[in-house]
Amino acid sequence: MMIKKIALIAVFGFCSSSYAQQGYSEIGGTRFYNDGSSSTQIGNNRFYSDGRSSTQVGNSTFYSDGTSANRVGNSTFYSDGTSANRVGNSTFYSNGKSCTKIGNQTFCN
Repeated sequence: MMIKKIALIAVFGFCSSSYAQQGYSEIGGTRFYNDGSSSTQIGNNRFYSDGRSSTQVGNSTFYSDGTSANRVGNSTFYSDGTSANRVGNSTFYSNGKSCTKIGNQTFCN
């Protein structure tokens, strides 16, 4: 049991906000991230190329790694302690990262 748990942590151990803080290009519901991974939106579900998935229910998003995000107005609060505030087409994260969307491209620092 412990070995399986460690393996799951190794696969899913990064925070749910990690993809939100990456640059990407979006083409027809599929996002191609700067790190070479991708995700596809199908209905309220997003499926990531690393095997993770997420489901959006109202203003909340639940990730298959057990983390979640809750959107309140222009702010998003992640269960990993990260928060984000959207101003226009830019998003500013509590850890100092920021992203700006221009057309179908999102650029992050």
